[in-house]
Amino acid sequence: MAKPQARYACQQCGAVAPKWVGRCEACGAWNSLVEEVPRAAPPKSLAQGGSRRGGHALDFVALRGDSAGPPRRLTGIAELDRVCGGGLVPGSTILVGGDPGIGKSTLLLQAAAALAASGGGAAAYITGEEAIDQIRLRAERLGVAASPVGLAAASSVRDIIAALDMADAPDFVVIDSIQTMYLDTLDSAPGTVSQVRGAAQELIGLAKRRGFVVVLVGHVTKEGLIAGPRVLEHMVDTVLYFEGERGHQFRILRAVKNRFGATDEIGVFEMSDRGLVEVPNPSALFLADRVEPGAAEEAGGRTAGAAVFAGIEGTRPVLVEVQALVAPSLLGTPRRAVVGWDSTRLAMITAVLDTRCGLSVGANDIYLNIAGGLRIVEPAADLAVAAALVSALTETPVPADTVVFGEIGLSGRVRPVAHADLRLKEAAKLGFAEAWIPVRPAARAGRAEKTGDGLTTRPIGHLSELVARLSPPSKRRFAPPGAGRIAVAP
Repeated sequence: MAKPQARYACQQCGAVAPKWVGRCEACGAWNSLVEEVPRAAPPKSLAQGGSRRGGHALDFVALRGDSAGPPRRLTGIAELDRVCGGGLVPGSTILVGGDPGIGKSTLLLQAAAALAASGGGAAAYITGEEAIDQIRLRAERLGVAASPVGLAAASSVRDIIAALDMADAPDFVVIDSIQTMYLDTLDSAPGTVSQVRGAAQELIGLAKRRGFVVVLVGHVTKEGLIAGPRVLEHMVDTVLYFEGERGHQFRILRAVKNRFGATDEIGVFEMSDRGLVEVPNPSALFLADRVEPGAAEEAGGRTAGAAVFAGIEGTRPVLVEVQALVAPSLLGTPRRAVVGWDSTRLAMITAVLDTRCGLSVGANDIYLNIAGGLRIVEPAADLAVAAALVSALTETPVPADTVVFGEIGLSGRVRPVAHADLRLKEAAKLGFAEAWIPVRPAARAGRAEKTGDGLTTRPIGHLSELVARLSPPSKRRFAPPGAGRIAVAP
């Protein structure tokens, strides 16, 4: 039998090369190829000569069945259950990724303790990165040391399967982390592509065979993506990202893949000295530092450059404040600093304001921030960003009791967005009195209407209407003839 030849696998994309090179030809990553020695060569053909080679024929069944699936298990943490689609599905696999120190281990230890304490099932926490005493110290700090959670420190997948492959296996198992696990049938080091893929495949197969929920903690790269082969995200049922800024106490748990629920669903937590505390009303939390309308008049009025955006994260409406600062540029190339939004979309809105509305926004330095550390990805925030930019440029504050949402096209037209009624209902619940929204099919631009919640809607059909509302004649002067731009008087 021929000796298996060594091969080199890329730790970023999983591509295989016959010899070591400094740069992966598939993804372009440098110094990412690691030597791996396969145990045996795969068979050339399983159906050679028309035989099944010992295989068993498959029994196909109908698409409709009579058996009902087992009920979901609730962890006791409502925000985590919401992101997972209403609870944990038995036999499913969840992959949780996030930056170091963001709170992944804390959240999963709290979830395991809450599930075990409520009688929802037995829970086990297996760590390959920390010692047992370190986990116990964290449990004491979180106040969950009395919960009946089984702890173990192991890295061998063979030992873990031997402990879990039994009739009385735990109902909830946490593996922290998948990059530290290894299979003794592979010669590569833990954390390599083949080890991560092989260990995850063994654990997923055991979870589906025994019917327990397994949660895999995954490391992330410097780009913020889960480290290891991309096939790992295809193998699991749910992929969750734990996000947050180090300077904020808020943490966002976001679902980017879920076979049993809605994607792009979020759960909001607040980091405290007692661990992660769930936030049932994120809108009130993100707007906690915002000045109330009555207090704004006593303090001399609101600051220009801020607008409240009514967004949708999954199935939940969330209100956040968009802050913008437009300053004269001292360099030949204006500076752009964006936190919590897409910088490419900001460039597009700036170009539309310059070209379609005659403003001189692009020639200035622009600083844009989404308050609270939340990252917004939906295009419905275009109108709120434009309102903050125009407000900062003209020094005209957006009314404090007004929410803004709408998508902007390249022609300057404001396009309707989905779930408008849900956004308006959330704004009315938080005490807002007015909403600047896209024109609905049955409404006309500029005509105010009352909703059932007492909220006044002012439809906007074109971006120039927004500029006119935030550009009083006393604060405007036109640029020299032929310039085609509107500058703001100092």
